[in-house]
Amino acid sequence: MKVTVCIGSSCHLKGSRQVVEQLQYLIAKEDLGDKVKLGGTFCMGKCQQGVCVTVDDEFYSVSPETVGEFFEKEIKQKVK
Repeated sequence: MKVTVCIGSSCHLKGSRQVVEQLQYLIAKEDLGDKVKLGGTFCMGKCQQGVCVTVDDEFYSVSPETVGEFFEKEIKQKVK
């Protein structure tokens, strides 16, 4: 599974660093490092919706407040 987080300026201002850090923590905590590839990219073109995240090319809008729920629903449940 490939998870990509936008780290462009708009998403950065909306908390992309916190989203990346929390995803890194959750992936490690659940021991999914061999199944989930986390990466970053610059602008995905949907700045109004940021923090922009894709999971295997499916788009999501995530915030530091919703990243835990997003991880459980869109990553953990689908990868195991």
